[in-house]
Amino acid sequence: MIGWLRHQKHALTAALRRLRSQALTTLLTALAMGVAISLPSGLYLLLGNLSGLAGDLPAQPEISVFLDSSVSTAQKQAIAARLKQSDIAQVRFVPKDEALAALSTAQDLSDISAGLTENPLPDAWVVRPHATSREEMARVAADLGKMPGVAETHLDSQWAERLQAALAIGRTGVWLLAGLFAIALVAISGNAIRAQVLARRDEILVSRLIGATDRYIRRPFLYVGALQGLLGGLAAGGVLAIAGGILRAPVERLAGLYGSTFHLLPPAPLEIVAVLGLTGLFGWLGAWFSVSRTLRQVEATR
Repeated sequence: MIGWLRHQKHALTAALRRLRSQALTTLLTALAMGVAISLPSGLYLLLGNLSGLAGDLPAQPEISVFLDSSVSTAQKQAIAARLKQSDIAQVRFVPKDEALAALSTAQDLSDISAGLTENPLPDAWVVRPHATSREEMARVAADLGKMPGVAETHLDSQWAERLQAALAIGRTGVWLLAGLFAIALVAISGNAIRAQVLARRDEILVSRLIGATDRYIRRPFLYVGALQGLLGGLAAGGVLAIAGGILRAPVERLAGLYGSTFHLLPPAPLEIVAVLGLTGLFGWLGAWFSVSRTLRQVEATR
Protein backbone atom coordinates (compact mmCIF):
# COMPACT_ATOMS: atom_id res chain seq x y z
CA MET A 1 0.00 0.00 0.00
CA ILE A 2 2.82 2.38 0.88
CA GLY A 3 4.52 1.61 -2.41
CA TRP A 4 1.30 2.29 -4.34
CA LEU A 5 0.85 5.63 -2.59
CA ARG A 6 4.48 6.50 -3.36
CA HIS A 7 3.89 5.79 -7.05
CA GLN A 8 0.73 7.92 -7.04
CA LYS A 9 2.54 10.80 -5.36
CA HIS A 10 5.37 10.57 -7.87
CA ALA A 11 2.91 10.58 -10.81
CA LEU A 12 0.97 13.53 -9.40
CA THR A 13 4.17 15.49 -8.83
CA ALA A 14 5.30 14.77 -12.39
CA ALA A 15 1.89 15.88 -13.72
CA LEU A 16 2.04 19.16 -11.81
CA ARG A 17 5.55 19.77 -13.05
CA ARG A 18 4.49 19.20 -16.66
CA LEU A 19 1.53 21.55 -16.33
CA ARG A 20 3.72 24.24 -14.77
CA SER A 21 6.38 23.89 -17.47
CA GLN A 22 3.72 24.47 -20.15
CA ALA A 23 1.75 27.19 -18.40
CA LEU A 24 0.49 28.93 -21.54
CA THR A 25 -0.68 25.70 -23.18
CA THR A 26 -2.31 24.63 -19.91
CA LEU A 27 -4.11 27.98 -19.62
CA LEU A 28 -5.38 27.87 -23.20
CA THR A 29 -6.58 24.28 -22.81
CA ALA A 30 -8.36 25.17 -19.56
CA LEU A 31 -10.05 28.15 -21.23
CA ALA A 32 -11.18 26.00 -24.15
CA MET A 33 -12.64 23.47 -21.72
CA GLY A 34 -14.19 26.21 -19.61
CA VAL A 35 -16.00 27.75 -22.57
CA ALA A 36 -17.22 24.31 -23.65
CA ILE A 37 -18.53 23.55 -20.15
CA SER A 38 -20.01 26.99 -19.43
CA LEU A 39 -22.73 26.78 -22.10
CA PRO A 40 -24.58 23.67 -20.82
CA SER A 41 -23.85 24.68 -17.22
CA GLY A 42 -25.25 28.17 -17.81
CA LEU A 43 -28.39 26.77 -19.44
CA TYR A 44 -28.79 24.37 -16.51
CA LEU A 45 -28.59 27.26 -14.03
CA LEU A 46 -31.04 29.30 -16.10
CA LEU A 47 -33.54 26.43 -16.11
CA GLY A 48 -33.03 26.03 -12.37
CA ASN A 49 -33.88 29.68 -11.80
CA LEU A 50 -36.95 29.43 -14.04
CA SER A 51 -38.02 26.26 -12.24
CA GLY A 52 -37.78 28.12 -8.94
CA LEU A 53 -39.92 30.90 -10.40
CA ALA A 54 -42.51 28.39 -11.58
CA GLY A 55 -42.36 26.64 -8.21
CA ASP A 56 -43.88 29.71 -6.57
CA LEU A 57 -47.08 29.08 -8.53
CA PRO A 58 -49.85 26.80 -7.27
CA ALA A 59 -48.90 23.17 -7.67
CA GLN A 60 -52.42 22.40 -8.90
CA PRO A 61 -54.35 24.59 -11.37
CA GLU A 62 -57.14 26.74 -9.92
CA ILE A 63 -60.23 28.39 -11.32
CA SER A 64 -60.96 32.02 -10.49
CA VAL A 65 -64.70 32.74 -10.49
CA PHE A 66 -65.41 36.49 -10.70
CA LEU A 67 -68.84 37.60 -9.58
CA ASP A 68 -70.92 40.20 -11.36
CA SER A 69 -71.10 43.60 -9.68
CA SER A 70 -74.92 43.30 -9.57
CA VAL A 71 -75.00 39.77 -8.18
CA SER A 72 -77.86 39.18 -5.75
CA THR A 73 -77.74 37.44 -2.39
CA ALA A 74 -79.74 34.49 -3.77
CA GLN A 75 -77.29 34.09 -6.62
CA LYS A 76 -74.36 34.17 -4.21
CA GLN A 77 -75.99 31.43 -2.16
CA ALA A 78 -76.60 29.35 -5.29
CA ILE A 79 -72.97 29.72 -6.32
CA ALA A 80 -71.78 28.80 -2.82
CA ALA A 81 -74.01 25.72 -2.88
CA ARG A 82 -72.61 24.68 -6.27
CA LEU A 83 -69.08 24.98 -4.94
CA LYS A 84 -69.88 22.49 -2.17
CA GLN A 85 -70.54 19.68 -4.65
CA SER A 86 -68.34 16.60 -4.80
CA ASP A 87 -66.28 17.66 -7.84
CA ILE A 88 -64.84 20.64 -5.91
CA ALA A 89 -61.90 19.94 -3.62
CA GLN A 90 -61.29 23.37 -2.09
CA VAL A 91 -62.74 26.87 -2.33
CA ARG A 92 -61.67 30.24 -1.01
CA PHE A 93 -63.71 33.43 -1.11
CA VAL A 94 -61.76 36.60 -1.90
CA PRO A 95 -63.68 39.83 -1.13
CA LYS A 96 -62.99 42.70 -3.47
CA ASP A 97 -61.56 44.86 -0.66
CA GLU A 98 -59.05 42.14 0.18
CA ALA A 99 -58.16 41.73 -3.50
CA LEU A 100 -57.54 45.48 -3.89
CA ALA A 101 -55.37 45.59 -0.77
CA ALA A 102 -53.31 42.61 -1.98
CA LEU A 103 -52.93 44.15 -5.43
CA SER A 104 -51.85 47.50 -3.99
CA THR A 105 -49.25 45.84 -1.79
CA ALA A 106 -47.88 43.49 -4.46
CA GLN A 107 -47.68 46.04 -7.26
CA ASP A 108 -46.94 49.11 -5.08
CA LEU A 109 -50.10 50.88 -6.25
CA SER A 110 -51.09 52.32 -2.89
CA ASP A 111 -51.08 55.90 -4.20
CA ILE A 112 -53.34 55.00 -7.10
CA SER A 113 -55.74 52.87 -5.03
CA ALA A 114 -56.02 55.62 -2.42
CA GLY A 115 -57.40 57.98 -5.07
CA LEU A 116 -60.15 55.61 -6.24
CA THR A 117 -63.72 56.59 -5.38
CA GLU A 118 -64.86 52.95 -5.55
CA ASN A 119 -63.29 49.52 -5.77
CA PRO A 120 -63.17 48.39 -9.43
CA LEU A 121 -62.42 44.77 -8.56
CA PRO A 122 -65.19 42.14 -8.19
CA ASP A 123 -65.70 39.60 -5.44
CA ALA A 124 -64.28 36.24 -6.46
CA TRP A 125 -64.03 32.59 -5.54
CA VAL A 126 -60.79 30.66 -5.99
CA VAL A 127 -61.81 27.09 -6.77
CA ARG A 128 -59.63 23.99 -6.84
CA PRO A 129 -61.44 21.00 -8.38
CA HIS A 130 -60.59 17.39 -7.69
CA ALA A 131 -59.86 16.83 -11.38
CA THR A 132 -56.49 17.94 -12.70
CA SER A 133 -56.80 17.17 -16.42
CA ARG A 134 -57.18 20.09 -18.78
CA GLU A 135 -60.49 18.77 -20.16
CA GLU A 136 -62.09 18.33 -16.74
CA MET A 137 -60.82 21.70 -15.54
CA ALA A 138 -62.25 23.38 -18.64
CA ARG A 139 -65.57 21.60 -18.11
CA VAL A 140 -65.85 22.76 -14.49
CA ALA A 141 -64.87 26.32 -15.47
CA ALA A 142 -67.49 26.38 -18.23
CA ASP A 143 -70.15 24.99 -15.87
CA LEU A 144 -69.43 27.67 -13.27
CA GLY A 145 -69.34 30.38 -15.92
CA LYS A 146 -72.95 29.61 -16.91
CA MET A 147 -74.32 30.27 -13.43
CA PRO A 148 -76.32 33.49 -12.87
CA GLY A 149 -74.26 36.13 -11.09
CA VAL A 150 -70.92 34.92 -12.50
CA ALA A 151 -69.30 37.53 -14.73
CA GLU A 152 -66.28 35.50 -15.83
CA THR A 153 -64.21 32.44 -15.01
CA HIS A 154 -60.49 32.16 -15.53
CA LEU A 155 -58.48 28.96 -15.48
CA ASP A 156 -55.29 29.89 -13.66
CA SER A 157 -51.88 28.26 -14.01
CA GLN A 158 -52.36 27.37 -17.66
CA TRP A 159 -49.28 29.39 -18.49
CA ALA A 160 -47.46 27.65 -15.63
CA GLU A 161 -48.25 24.28 -17.18
CA ARG A 162 -46.90 25.52 -20.48
CA LEU A 163 -43.81 26.82 -18.71
CA GLN A 164 -43.26 23.46 -17.04
CA ALA A 165 -43.63 21.70 -20.39
CA ALA A 166 -41.13 24.11 -21.93
CA LEU A 167 -38.76 23.55 -18.99
CA ALA A 168 -39.00 19.78 -19.50
CA ILE A 169 -37.99 20.24 -23.14
CA GLY A 170 -35.22 22.59 -22.02
CA ARG A 171 -33.87 20.04 -19.52
CA THR A 172 -33.77 17.38 -22.22
CA GLY A 173 -31.95 19.80 -24.51
CA VAL A 174 -29.46 20.64 -21.76
CA TRP A 175 -28.64 16.97 -21.18
CA LEU A 176 -28.19 16.41 -24.92
CA LEU A 177 -25.99 19.48 -25.16
CA ALA A 178 -24.03 18.38 -22.08
CA GLY A 179 -23.42 14.99 -23.72
CA LEU A 180 -22.10 16.64 -26.88
CA PHE A 181 -19.83 18.97 -24.93
CA ALA A 182 -18.64 16.04 -22.80
CA ILE A 183 -17.45 14.39 -26.01
CA ALA A 184 -15.77 17.67 -26.97
CA LEU A 185 -14.14 17.81 -23.53
CA VAL A 186 -12.76 14.30 -23.92
CA ALA A 187 -11.45 15.24 -27.39
CA ILE A 188 -9.77 18.44 -26.14
CA SER A 189 -8.10 16.62 -23.29
CA GLY A 190 -7.10 13.72 -25.54
CA ASN A 191 -5.46 15.95 -28.14
CA ALA A 192 -3.53 17.87 -25.49
CA ILE A 193 -2.27 14.64 -23.90
CA ARG A 194 -1.42 13.07 -27.26
CA ALA A 195 0.90 15.94 -28.05
CA GLN A 196 2.68 15.45 -24.73
CA VAL A 197 3.03 11.70 -25.27
CA LEU A 198 4.54 12.20 -28.72
CA ALA A 199 6.91 14.85 -27.34
CA ARG A 200 8.19 12.28 -24.83
CA ARG A 201 8.42 9.39 -27.28
CA ASP A 202 12.11 8.77 -26.70
CA GLU A 203 11.66 8.97 -22.92
CA ILE A 204 8.85 6.41 -23.12
CA LEU A 205 10.96 4.03 -25.24
CA VAL A 206 13.82 4.23 -22.75
CA SER A 207 11.41 3.61 -19.87
CA ARG A 208 10.14 0.49 -21.60
CA LEU A 209 13.66 -0.78 -22.15
CA ILE A 210 14.30 -0.67 -18.41
CA GLY A 211 11.05 -2.53 -17.66
CA ALA A 212 8.42 0.18 -17.17
CA THR A 213 4.85 -1.02 -17.75
CA ASP A 214 2.20 0.81 -19.72
CA ARG A 215 0.35 1.45 -16.47
CA TYR A 216 3.41 3.16 -14.99
CA ILE A 217 3.97 5.25 -18.13
CA ARG A 218 0.29 6.12 -18.44
CA ARG A 219 -0.25 7.24 -14.83
CA PRO A 220 1.31 10.77 -14.98
CA PHE A 221 -0.58 11.55 -18.18
CA LEU A 222 -3.85 10.50 -16.54
CA TYR A 223 -3.18 12.92 -13.71
CA VAL A 224 -2.43 15.65 -16.28
CA GLY A 225 -5.79 14.98 -17.97
CA ALA A 226 -7.70 15.02 -14.68
CA LEU A 227 -6.00 18.22 -13.53
CA GLN A 228 -6.70 19.87 -16.88
CA GLY A 229 -10.35 18.89 -16.49
CA LEU A 230 -10.45 20.44 -13.02
CA LEU A 231 -8.87 23.63 -14.34
CA GLY A 232 -11.46 23.66 -17.12
CA GLY A 233 -14.22 23.37 -14.52
CA LEU A 234 -12.74 26.28 -12.58
CA ALA A 235 -12.52 28.30 -15.80
CA ALA A 236 -16.18 27.53 -16.51
CA GLY A 237 -17.04 28.74 -13.01
CA GLY A 238 -15.20 31.99 -13.71
CA VAL A 239 -17.05 32.46 -17.01
CA LEU A 240 -20.41 31.85 -15.32
CA ALA A 241 -19.54 34.18 -12.43
CA ILE A 242 -18.67 36.98 -14.85
CA ALA A 243 -21.83 36.37 -16.89
CA GLY A 244 -23.94 36.29 -13.73
CA GLY A 245 -22.44 39.55 -12.51
CA ILE A 246 -23.19 41.22 -15.84
CA LEU A 247 -26.77 39.91 -16.04
CA ARG A 248 -27.77 40.30 -12.38
CA ALA A 249 -28.63 44.00 -12.44
CA PRO A 250 -30.63 43.92 -15.74
CA VAL A 251 -32.58 40.84 -14.61
CA GLU A 252 -33.44 42.39 -11.23
CA ARG A 253 -34.45 45.65 -12.96
CA LEU A 254 -36.75 43.75 -15.34
CA ALA A 255 -38.23 41.75 -12.47
CA GLY A 256 -38.84 44.96 -10.54
CA LEU A 257 -40.86 46.38 -13.43
CA TYR A 258 -43.21 43.41 -13.02
CA GLY A 259 -43.39 43.82 -9.25
CA SER A 260 -41.27 40.75 -8.57
CA THR A 261 -38.28 40.24 -6.30
CA PHE A 262 -36.84 37.55 -8.58
CA HIS A 263 -33.05 37.46 -8.80
CA LEU A 264 -30.52 35.06 -10.24
CA LEU A 265 -29.41 32.36 -7.84
CA PRO A 266 -25.79 31.08 -7.84
CA PRO A 267 -25.09 27.36 -8.18
CA ALA A 268 -25.32 25.24 -5.06
CA PRO A 269 -22.09 23.86 -3.54
CA LEU A 270 -23.13 20.33 -4.53
CA GLU A 271 -23.58 21.46 -8.14
CA ILE A 272 -20.11 23.04 -8.15
CA VAL A 273 -18.58 19.83 -6.78
CA ALA A 274 -20.48 17.78 -9.38
CA VAL A 275 -19.22 19.96 -12.27
CA LEU A 276 -15.62 19.78 -11.05
CA GLY A 277 -15.89 16.03 -10.56
CA LEU A 278 -17.35 15.48 -14.03
CA THR A 279 -14.80 17.71 -15.74
CA GLY A 280 -11.99 15.91 -13.95
CA LEU A 281 -13.48 12.56 -14.96
CA PHE A 282 -13.87 13.55 -18.61
CA GLY A 283 -10.33 14.92 -18.67
CA TRP A 284 -9.10 11.62 -17.23
CA LEU A 285 -11.08 9.63 -19.82
CA GLY A 286 -9.71 11.72 -22.66
CA ALA A 287 -6.18 11.19 -21.38
CA TRP A 288 -6.70 7.44 -20.97
CA PHE A 289 -8.02 6.94 -24.51
CA SER A 290 -5.33 9.15 -26.01
CA VAL A 291 -2.40 7.67 -24.07
CA SER A 292 -3.49 4.08 -24.70
CA ARG A 293 -3.84 4.69 -28.43
CA THR A 294 -0.62 6.67 -28.72
CA LEU A 295 1.39 4.11 -26.75
CA ARG A 296 0.28 1.41 -29.18
CA GLN A 297 1.39 3.61 -32.09
CA VAL A 298 4.76 4.25 -30.44
CA GLU A 299 5.22 0.53 -29.87
CA ALA A 300 4.31 -0.25 -33.49
CA THR A 301 6.83 2.25 -34.89
CA ARG A 302 9.65 1.33 -32.57
